[in-house]
Amino acid sequence: MGKVIAMVNQKGGVGKTTSCINLSASLGALGKKVLLIDLDPQGNSTTGVGVSKTDYEVSVYDLLKGTATLKDVVIKTKFKNLYVIPATINLAGIDYELLEMAKKDPSFLTGAQLKRGLANDRDIFDYILIDCPPSLGSLTKNALTAADSVIIPVQCEFFALEGIMQLLSTIMLAQKDINPTLDIEGVLLTMLDARTNLGLEVVEDIKGYFKERVYDTIIPRLVKLSESPSHGKPIIAYDSTSRGTEAYLNLAKEVIQRNGE
Repeated sequence: MGKVIAMVNQKGGVGKTTSCINLSASLGALGKKVLLIDLDPQGNSTTGVGVSKTDYEVSVYDLLKGTATLKDVVIKTKFKNLYVIPATINLAGIDYELLEMAKKDPSFLTGAQLKRGLANDRDIFDYILIDCPPSLGSLTKNALTAADSVIIPVQCEFFALEGIMQLLSTIMLAQKDINPTLDIEGVLLTMLDARTNLGLEVVEDIKGYFKERVYDTIIPRLVKLSESPSHGKPIIAYDSTSRGTEAYLNLAKEVIQRNGE
């Protein structure tokens, strides 16, 4: 059965979408069949793997509403072993729509839609990665309900731990109320500028707090990593010799190893 991993941090600008795209593509390059679910109304993971709005008629929105099945919304990308469920701006209003549905049906659970949508066919994939929006609303709740574990990307800058305690509280609430087996897969350090003492100090702070949960791989701050999504390509396809490519392949190997493969 496919391992479902949510990439979660309610703080924006921490490299969450970049990491979701590139970890997914790197796992695919290493022979794993991967599904990337874009759960962010901005749809950056969708365009970041080269899928445009003209390529699909149904999206993750339809999966959440129950008007489409998983097989209806999955799109094969042009990258090895990588599939995506695209997002649309319709997701921006899903909180309100789910609340309205809950009012009409007391048994309706506002966080269970994605888990339901994945239930029958998740074993088609080795890994399912969910790119969550930078918030802790119903979309993130859906991700935490459906996921086996979470990866928390943390930017190597001042105030890196700001908001992490709130996120950890949300994860613990999810464990208590909706998903008792939810685990922290790992903590990913991103956007490291090794030329600064501050960046290295943050690395030590995060490792001191999260200990063995922190991945050995640290994602560097690179111009090409920020460029590649605008070309509709993960870094491995945009520049195979980049340090970013090496970093995400190393991260993918760590993820595979931690899952006993």
